[in-house]
Amino acid sequence: MSGAPDSIDWKSLRESAGPYPMEAFVFVQEGLAHTAERVREESHGLGMAPPDSRHVTGQQLCMGLRAFAIERYGMLAPAVLRHWQVTRTEDFGRIVYAMIEAGLMSKTAEDSYSDFCGVYDFAEAFAESQMAERIGIPSN
Repeated sequence: MSGAPDSIDWKSLRESAGPYPMEAFVFVQEGLAHTAERVREESHGLGMAPPDSRHVTGQQLCMGLRAFAIERYGMLAPAVLRHWQVTRTEDFGRIVYAMIEAGLMSKTAEDSYSDFCGVYDFAEAFAESQMAERIGIPSN
């Protein structure tokens, strides 16, 4: 990723992606770094050589953004995402591809917007029981 936040034309970026606020773009950008680090750690933990780049697939990013949202916002994660009008993994894809067009992220020839389609159902992925388990709250 490149470009300082001050040099970003947020209005054009938001217009090309859809109704998402700036906070959603910042969240995805920070979530990408978080996800890339996790992927490197998992590769190393499995005895594999860590990837040379920070590249992650659309599916990996969606899963990483789910985990990042829960870590950052806890049980409020689905409410925060809904407030930003992010309700499907396709919304993450729209944000990512707008950032790619703006030069803030890059993609490989194998990457496609369709990689973000239907990765998970938000109602299931952010169900109270799923989030409670993820953040360590015992079930009743």
